[in-house]
Amino acid sequence: MAMNSKHKIDPYAVLRIPEFRIYLSARLCITLAMQIQAVIVGWQIYDITKDPLSLGLIGLAEAIPSILVSLYAGYVADVVPRKKIIVLVVAVLLLCSVGLLLFTLDVSQVLQHYGALPIYGIIFLSGVARGFMGPAVFSFMPQLVPTKQLYANAITWSSTTWQAASVAGPAIGGLLYGFYGVTASYVADAALVLLALLFFSLIGARPLPENANSQNLKESLRSGIGFVFGNQIILSAISLDLFAVLFGGAVALLPVFASDILQTGPQGLGLLRAAPAVGSVLMAAMMAYYPITVNAGKKMLWCVAGFGVCILLFGLSTNFWFSLALLALSGAFDSISVIIRSTLIHTLTPEYMKGRVSSVNNIFVGSSNEIGAFESGFTARLMGVVPAVVFGGIVTLVVVGITAFKADKLRVLDLSAEAAGA
Repeated sequence: MAMNSKHKIDPYAVLRIPEFRIYLSARLCITLAMQIQAVIVGWQIYDITKDPLSLGLIGLAEAIPSILVSLYAGYVADVVPRKKIIVLVVAVLLLCSVGLLLFTLDVSQVLQHYGALPIYGIIFLSGVARGFMGPAVFSFMPQLVPTKQLYANAITWSSTTWQAASVAGPAIGGLLYGFYGVTASYVADAALVLLALLFFSLIGARPLPENANSQNLKESLRSGIGFVFGNQIILSAISLDLFAVLFGGAVALLPVFASDILQTGPQGLGLLRAAPAVGSVLMAAMMAYYPITVNAGKKMLWCVAGFGVCILLFGLSTNFWFSLALLALSGAFDSISVIIRSTLIHTLTPEYMKGRVSSVNNIFVGSSNEIGAFESGFTARLMGVVPAVVFGGIVTLVVVGITAFKADKLRVLDLSAEAAGA
């Protein structure tokens, strides 16, 4: 894929901004903490229940409250200083981590009396906190850079940091749990959240963007939703991501591929699960040097189509190394799509409305992973594992074709022109 070098921006431009470096440090710490926590909670709950269904309930316990509060959280992010929200939310996440740590000591024998239920309660609370954190962080990040021309660079480094932590976090969590036990693992989790809280606290507060239209909650939410559904470019970009993850995701079925089709065992499963994130990190790092701005909409469509082709071929593959390469390539295509989508949302959305627009985006994207896992399992039960993955890849390609035909504004979108005119 051709990368655009016109209007070339220093790939380290945002890293020269001290507060943005602090922001990335905070993002690294909180993402590592959440990934480590997810591994520990999964092992701990399964150890208590010995029930595979209990693992699926962890995702629902977190996703449901996050989705339910998203719209209101977006409104809050547009009327309350964003740093204040972030610091409060991370403080709540720290309390959740400390609570999980205290459960391992179980001085009052809570887990002995109630089983895994108290852990689910804390995960539910952390889901509420994350629901508020998403819009606040999304709308606060661009306030740390001086011009819109740096949005793509900032999003690329932010995405790279998140992906790198997503790769390292589960591995660190597994090693900590295996060598040092559950209590030490939660100590590391809480320490990382505390570091994130300190880093966010060091960033200076930013005033809310000016908004001439004073609206109540109902009007504000309606205007945010109306903006997304009235903007063809943003709506089509979000919809592309939703349907690609909903139908094209093969992650939920990887244990079946590793065990029955590729016959690699748990070691191979670990490599297969890591492959998309590795591809995503490498591509995000490349995009820091070669950002895509010219014909960004057309390239985004091609990337989502490339993602669909990778998933389709993965479903048909019986060779482990070819499958691994396809998953890594799918992560690379997905990384390009995510960075372009985030850049255009930041570029096209007024500053005073970014919290609400982010909340709509979170509802679309945040729910797609859990629903996509359910869709994969449901279609695999109906038609078999391989046909289900192939079907998902084909549906992704059909969605890209329909979007390319209907969304003419996305098809001709040029972010270099948008940035220049900002």
